[in-house]
Amino acid sequence: MKILIIGSKGFIGRHAYKYFHEKYSETYAADVATDYVDKKYFLLDSTNSDFNEIFEAVKFDICINCSGAASVPDSLHNTLRDFNLNAHNVLKIADSIKKHNPDCKLINLSSAAVYGNPKFLPICETDAISPVSPYGYHKKFAEEILEEYYQLFRIQSCSLRIFSAYGEGLQKQLLWDVFSKSQTHENITLFGTGRETRDFIHVQDIIQCIDLIIDKGSFKADVYNIANGEQISIKSIAESLLKNLRFIGKLSFSGEEREGDPLYWVADIMKIKNLGYQQQVSISDGIKNYVKWAEDLK
Repeated sequence: MKILIIGSKGFIGRHAYKYFHEKYSETYAADVATDYVDKKYFLLDSTNSDFNEIFEAVKFDICINCSGAASVPDSLHNTLRDFNLNAHNVLKIADSIKKHNPDCKLINLSSAAVYGNPKFLPICETDAISPVSPYGYHKKFAEEILEEYYQLFRIQSCSLRIFSAYGEGLQKQLLWDVFSKSQTHENITLFGTGRETRDFIHVQDIIQCIDLIIDKGSFKADVYNIANGEQISIKSIAESLLKNLRFIGKLSFSGEEREGDPLYWVADIMKIKNLGYQQQVSISDGIKNYVKWAEDLK
């Protein structure tokens, strides 16, 4: 098995590369940061990534695209950059596979942001999608590109609609924001009411899902919800983190909604469960591990 991890220096990419490198000796990496050690590493141009040389050089069985931007607020301010990273690059990867490595299966990391504010919970893969941010739209475009390349050129692929990913190594989004504020503020204020919900999944469980899909999944431009099917409020997870940090200040919420953020999320995960998925990292253990990692950075 020859596997390529694009975006191997990012949050999910690092975990994916570590896991698959230990499992398969023929695991390659690619990203925009220079790596002077790994001989199976491809350096990408951050301003104009070209994937043709990679797929000409090695015939891969699986390509896992973990690259791209992952910030809703940034997509509102740097919309073209977000489009290039989350949609245009997917088109370039798919086209390079078509030209040089048509038997390679492509796994692209999409996002639950494609759903926007769903009308019904839990959210199923067959439900209507209606993004509320440029980030969500661009992930939607990427899924449509893969559908195009499967229908017209039979390039095998699937999209993973990841809900709220977290874990050691993530230095952005809710948990990092709360942790960072706890180090410098006596009291913490967050956006929203705190009643907004998310469906959190630890990065190790995301990698488990990827492994299951490689082994048993369908690559006819399929989509998979990647989550735990558990609705958790922003307030409760923030309080859990602060409790583990032994924070003695006050947590409050501004009541102001942040543009581009959905209100309530919880996934129907029957499709991934049918492949054998079982949660390995509980939310309580995941929070404890995250706090330990974050405190070790100090």
